[in-house]
Amino acid sequence: MQRKTLLNAECPVALSLEHVGEWWSLLIMRDALQGLRRFDEFSKSLAIAPNMLTRRLNALVDAGLLERRAYSTKPLRHEYVPTERGRDLIGVIFALIAWGNKHFAGSEDSVRVVEKTSGRTVQPMMVDIETGTVVPWEDCEVAAGPGASDDMRERIAGIKTRLQ
Repeated sequence: MQRKTLLNAECPVALSLEHVGEWWSLLIMRDALQGLRRFDEFSKSLAIAPNMLTRRLNALVDAGLLERRAYSTKPLRHEYVPTERGRDLIGVIFALIAWGNKHFAGSEDSVRVVEKTSGRTVQPMMVDIETGTVVPWEDCEVAAGPGASDDMRERIAGIKTRLQ
């Protein structure tokens, strides 16, 4: 059975999941953002079947998250380098690390996100883009953007009405 596509969705969460919603995709991007580049490096890190790795790498290249670059011509071999779009996924990966540590890691974190120079643990947060002020999660909500369709505006308004 063919799964439903989210390519025509208006919601940015749905659109994002169309490209990285399968767990292997996020794990490959996690590894690529930490510096892995070659097929054998991903294969060893993830213990993923070669055919699945090939499909996921191709999908990530097609989605513009990775760029395929030849590093050997005989035999032809490629490396996979995060594009700007792919590098922007780092915030999502960092947020998943923090969320996973808080809710699933047990008593000791196995991985933390730290500030490079100090080594101090950092947490994802929302920041007012005009003032740089940190805004607590509980003070944030979803709002219709300037490109929202009437249906999206109704959907968001309906959710807010139901929650009041």
